[in-house]
Amino acid sequence: MPNQPTIHEIQLIQGAYRRRILDCWNIPPGARVLEIGCGQGDMTLELAKAVGPKGYVIATDIAGRDYGSPLNLGQATDLIKDSELGDRVEFHFNCDIADPKNDFGQFDFAVMAHCSWYFESADQLRQTLTALSKKTRQLCFVEWDTVPSSIEQIPHLLAVNIQGYLEAFKPESRANVRSPFTANQLRQIISESGWKITHLASPSTEGLQDADWEIGECLSRVGRELEDPTITPNRRHLLEGQIDTLRQIARPSGNSALNSIAYIAEV
Repeated sequence: MPNQPTIHEIQLIQGAYRRRILDCWNIPPGARVLEIGCGQGDMTLELAKAVGPKGYVIATDIAGRDYGSPLNLGQATDLIKDSELGDRVEFHFNCDIADPKNDFGQFDFAVMAHCSWYFESADQLRQTLTALSKKTRQLCFVEWDTVPSSIEQIPHLLAVNIQGYLEAFKPESRANVRSPFTANQLRQIISESGWKITHLASPSTEGLQDADWEIGECLSRVGRELEDPTITPNRRHLLEGQIDTLRQIARPSGNSALNSIAYIAEV
């Protein structure tokens, strides 16, 4: 088994990927940015560097401070606030930007980076995008592409599809993957929400650990999920088959992440 990357190495790889995304978006110094779905702040950190001392980032997430691991959202973002970049970032949790009470004014850019699969439905995503169209004229959006370009990416796709299937039957969910939208679905939702897509790019995802993380999460959950008495025999049989396939095709580590698509859209 290859050596596992250290936390520091993971941060460097993830940070470099987000800088490649920013290269697709061209957010200038001094910009005022509203970020949706900030999570632990990986993208927020790079946005704060990009806008410089004269810019500002308001980062929001619909989850609470206690969500996530190994560091929860509150712990991870407190580290950013305590850094030299902290004075140009503001975090808001349990924050639904579609709720009129969460009004932070007007912005030069809205950013949504790998957060759309966390939404519980297409309607919820559409409401958020519609609300953003009233707050800024430019949307910067990036998400995984569900069409693999190589056979090595299929385990990542299968892992997220299994998780999406599991969450689709739950009245409530706290999972990271709830609605794995395809690129075509996302383009339609963005357009239906009042945006016109003006630019597409595909920042390299080579070397990212996200496939391993999603595969590990999927395999670690499946035992508990299949014990759920509400799962019908047919659904259980389907899930068992998908998990069996995933176990056979996934490597112990070093699985290839899906490609991603970075969008720029304007009102």
